[in-house]
Amino acid sequence: MGQTAIVVGAGFAGLSAASSLAQKGFQVKILEKNEQAGGRARAFKHEGFHFDMGPSWYWMPDVFEAYFQTFGKKVSDYYTLDRLDPSYRVYFGSNDFIDLPAGTEAVIQLFEKIEKGSGAKLKKFIQDSAYKYEVGINDLVYKPGRSLLEFADWRIARGLIQLDLLKSMRRYVQAHFKNPRLQQIMEFPILFLGATPQNTPALYSLMNYADIEGGTWFPRGGMYEIVKAMLAVAEEQGVEILTDQEVISAKFDGDRIIGLQTNQAYFEADVILNAADYHHFEQRILPEEFRQYSPKYWDSRAMAPSSLLFYLAVDKKVPGLLHHTLFFDEDFDQHAREIYENPQWPSKPLFYVSATSKTDPAAAPEGQENLFLLMPLAPGLKDDPEQREKYYHLMMDRLEAHIGAEIRPHVHFKRSYAMQDFKNDYHAFKGNAYGLANTLSQTAILKPSLKSKKVANLYYAGQLTTPGPGVPPSLISGLVAAAEIEKDTLKNRRHESIV
Repeated sequence: MGQTAIVVGAGFAGLSAASSLAQKGFQVKILEKNEQAGGRARAFKHEGFHFDMGPSWYWMPDVFEAYFQTFGKKVSDYYTLDRLDPSYRVYFGSNDFIDLPAGTEAVIQLFEKIEKGSGAKLKKFIQDSAYKYEVGINDLVYKPGRSLLEFADWRIARGLIQLDLLKSMRRYVQAHFKNPRLQQIMEFPILFLGATPQNTPALYSLMNYADIEGGTWFPRGGMYEIVKAMLAVAEEQGVEILTDQEVISAKFDGDRIIGLQTNQAYFEADVILNAADYHHFEQRILPEEFRQYSPKYWDSRAMAPSSLLFYLAVDKKVPGLLHHTLFFDEDFDQHAREIYENPQWPSKPLFYVSATSKTDPAAAPEGQENLFLLMPLAPGLKDDPEQREKYYHLMMDRLEAHIGAEIRPHVHFKRSYAMQDFKNDYHAFKGNAYGLANTLSQTAILKPSLKSKKVANLYYAGQLTTPGPGVPPSLISGLVAAAEIEKDTLKNRRHESIV
């Protein structure tokens, strides 16, 4: 094609979009604000410890495989995957936990042991969820959300009832399982989608299919191995990746952006794709006359959570933890309400611990452990060191009590990360960690559009537009945006040739 494109942001969406555009014939530059590519999936090292800074769950391996196949590659060309077994542990109290085994049949047997008759129900649940996964992940998420006509597909229309769009996840789960622990295990994957189980469509039981049937995996070396693989693909496609380039303004010619000014240089291109924070680019980079959404619109958006994170280097092995460990020893509903309905620092939060050193010996020096603590939070709260420290000790009190061992005296490195850091590093709207909530009123065409209606050559990708939050959706978002750019470019060329 010979056209040029600038992609803003080198996270999953930006790398995906840039590689796809380059494959389609565009000359592509990525402008990345930070010194390291990867967006929220950056990583850092400290005295022999490796820490992934953001995403830690590797679900939907088929999505990653399909991505690399687009470029004639396989996941195994870049990194090695190990399936975790058990997939994860869930604590309900001291010495009171459930380990979820790998493999659907093993999970069915576990459920049956806990609640008689639930094994057969889980088998039917997973079969129904498989259909939702097939339609949701292989059809719906690849729709650009620019027109209702995209959804006039017999397969999707026929499946509306089967997709359970009008039934809540809470009702759907409770109709199958009575044991409260099994209910929590089935509801946990939606905690980060941006609504309580009562207000989340049962369509998202597809996440249970991803969990139980698809499995929980780990790329050896850590989640940043995915970023390194995507960087390799981008470079193989001829993408130029420039770091430490924060976009600060846009230059226009009529209704087109002709260039972007960064903190270091000026760059011109035929097409602009913003894969960094949508709100920041639209409300801070674009002049007011080119913004299609108002501040009131943005303030009314339902957001997925932010998070309080701690990265800990521990000078001993920590018992009682698996690679992934969830602490559901407090009221799930209360924490969810304090995120989504009555935003506040939580009174009795649930939290999660990742210890990749349980799987990967290279993640920490021998005999030591790297811990990653995560507590979901409502975005937009006041974030200060005192609050962070308070909740560090709150989580550690419970963690130490449940595993029956002291950890804090053995922590020789501690780094926190929360809302203010998300704002500083990513210009994250309200300090969010996961993006826009996946509610029914913010689905498909009801999300912020991936194509600007006021700027002729401006597109968006990432977790504030179609299809939504999460690593696989963000990766898909870049592919969808690139496909729309190619389609519009070809259409414009045909129009110009006729004229």
